[in-house]
Amino acid sequence: MKVDQSLFPRLSNLWEDFLGKDITDLPNNWKTGASVPAVNIVEKSDKFLVQLAIPGMDRNDFKINIDNGVLSVASEKEEEHEEKDKESKYTRREFCYQSFKRSFTLPESVQADKIEAKYENGILEIILPKHEVARVKPVKQIPVK
Repeated sequence: MKVDQSLFPRLSNLWEDFLGKDITDLPNNWKTGASVPAVNIVEKSDKFLVQLAIPGMDRNDFKINIDNGVLSVASEKEEEHEEKDKESKYTRREFCYQSFKRSFTLPESVQADKIEAKYENGILEIILPKHEVARVKPVKQIPVK
């Protein structure tokens, strides 16, 4: 009985695919156990919206700063949980530490003194209003007479 080899990937190809990749190509959380929140940046006619997916945090966990035209979003959260059982005389302690920092260069069209932020349903949203002159005006059709 002859087996069609094209139906099965060669083991050497699988190893080459895995080992041929540079270690920096692998996901960040595989290398360090840490992750950086995903970010969406949306431009609207009157503002930019920066949205970061950061579930499980509290609004007081965030530090948002502007320094020399750079918006920085950072968070540090440390938790400790301890259980003790007097009968078996054991103690179990668990520690959790999470932190991240993301920085974004602001365009000159942003009104830095009007920036607002809100945190709801695991999404941190930063509203960056534009200066009036930078706002996109709707297209105006000019009739030919």
